[in-house]
Amino acid sequence: MPSRRTLLALPALLAPRLAAGQEAYPARAITVYSGYAPGGVTDVTSRAVAERMGVELGVPVVVENRVGAATAVANTAAAQARPDGYTLLMGTSTLAINPGLQPNLTPKEPLKDLAPIGMVFRSAFVLHVHPGVPARSTAELIAWCKANPGKLNFGSSGTGAVNHLAQALFAQRAGIEVVHVPYRGGAPALIDLRAGRIGAMFQAVLEALPALQDGATRGLAISSAAREPLLPDLPPVAETLLGFDAVFWQGLFAPAATPAPVLARLGTALRAATEDPVLRARMAQQGVAIATGDAAELRALLERETGLWGRLIREADIKAE
Repeated sequence: MPSRRTLLALPALLAPRLAAGQEAYPARAITVYSGYAPGGVTDVTSRAVAERMGVELGVPVVVENRVGAATAVANTAAAQARPDGYTLLMGTSTLAINPGLQPNLTPKEPLKDLAPIGMVFRSAFVLHVHPGVPARSTAELIAWCKANPGKLNFGSSGTGAVNHLAQALFAQRAGIEVVHVPYRGGAPALIDLRAGRIGAMFQAVLEALPALQDGATRGLAISSAAREPLLPDLPPVAETLLGFDAVFWQGLFAPAATPAPVLARLGTALRAATEDPVLRARMAQQGVAIATGDAAELRALLERETGLWGRLIREADIKAE
């Protein structure tokens, strides 16, 4: 059995040293930039994961909200930060969307300017419709749209939002014509969906739940490839449109050129946080599926979605508002 002295020495033994004469990492608080305002699911999840990472690392990990320009303010600040492991980014799907939708925003090449550390969460959307839409499944909705081209008003949280791209991908894959109605957020869109002023929407599960539960809307499917624990009876869209998978995701990044030992230490701490059963259960109650994935998986996801959304934006001629 290890002695108490050995156990106390473990953090120092595990901490990577960057070079001879430099301090062990981490030696002080770590800042994580977030491009979202305080209080939302993204912010709440960021803080929960950061706090748990701080326990693992032995230093505070503090989330700093830098809102603006479709998260480009936070993304750019992190990409341009000193690559020493003390400034990180809770990056999201916007890293894959912005290069195609708003190529003037920085970083223009996130795959080159940022170093992936690991996945944080994936959050699916529910495809739900107003009861006046005569469809009770994805297949029925597609058939109705084909028989009534251009008659379905499909809401979103805004042009270029992931749920808008999910709708555009759905229409493209299904070969249907719908009318996109962008809103400034999911809440006003839901008001109009309840009232029947729009007919359908891909919406964050927690936002949609009250309307589904009181019968104001009818759930048809889930946008992720896997079923949603909060709505287990709804099949994935992919059961009708093979390969369909459109989710909002979040992952942890560092500036490019951050030393490999530092990235490895951060990756270990992130995995400990995302595998914590208490944290996972707490986030599941908010409709967030905490995801465990290493740097390679996050890089592959960002690369795949940059290609997917960029191609869709071009083919569907989607323009930023």
